[in-house]
Amino acid sequence: MPQETIIGLAIFVGLVGLCVGSFLNVVIHRLPKMMEADWSKQCAELRGESVPTLSEPLTLARPRSRCPACGHQIRAIENIPLFSYLFLRGRCSSCSAPISWRYPMTEVSTGLFSAYAVWHFGPSIQTMAALLLIWALVALAGIDLDTQLLPDTITLPLLWLGLLFNLIGTFTDLHSAVLGAILGYLCLWSVFWLFKLATGKEGMGYGDFKLLAALGAWLGWQMLPAIILLSSIVGASVGIALILKRKNGRNTPIPFGPYLSAAGLITLFFGTRITVAYLGILS
Repeated sequence: MPQETIIGLAIFVGLVGLCVGSFLNVVIHRLPKMMEADWSKQCAELRGESVPTLSEPLTLARPRSRCPACGHQIRAIENIPLFSYLFLRGRCSSCSAPISWRYPMTEVSTGLFSAYAVWHFGPSIQTMAALLLIWALVALAGIDLDTQLLPDTITLPLLWLGLLFNLIGTFTDLHSAVLGAILGYLCLWSVFWLFKLATGKEGMGYGDFKLLAALGAWLGWQMLPAIILLSSIVGASVGIALILKRKNGRNTPIPFGPYLSAAGLITLFFGTRITVAYLGILS
């Protein structure tokens, strides 16, 4: 395919990625609240209490987005990915409350990663699969940053999708994908229990196990060392920086999901080169 066509397709998919990023902002904000409401409902039912009926149930589609400061309902013109943020200069049109920079960052990063997937893989099933993986990882990273949760409603379907795509060898063979899922889970599960036995504390959540298992299912067991190495380096660097800046204490939990997600994205595009490089250093 001519390079001009691929560039045009990458730009188009990048714009679609901006729109998907806008929707992912909704997922990041609302899905934990929906999970909390569901947990409260289940607990009330177990206690035999009446479950209150909400006048406007919270879903990913309803109600329409509002300013958290003044309740102003966001109009369509104010909800254009990235451009509305720039036009409004990062503030609510009604009360001038600042809009978090995380919203445009999520949109931009989703758009750029989506466009690069087209550039890297070309028009292929790998691109279609990579887009689904990118969007899921962006959502998981944002949710974990906000709530230290990695919802099963995303991680488990992501794992099965990885195995499904690798039935036809999209990124690796099925044998490597199954081993990747098993070893990815067991690796962090073992670290969790070793740390707990040694310190009596829980060093990470079960969602991290499932996320690494999902990445193993997508990319194969051969990429697990690169993912673990990259996520550990980035996580340790950020953690030390926060401690030095006194934004976090030594006992303040740091979500590991964003670093696993970032490492997964890097490995998706450059995993083979990274693996060859560190194997060359070791040998």
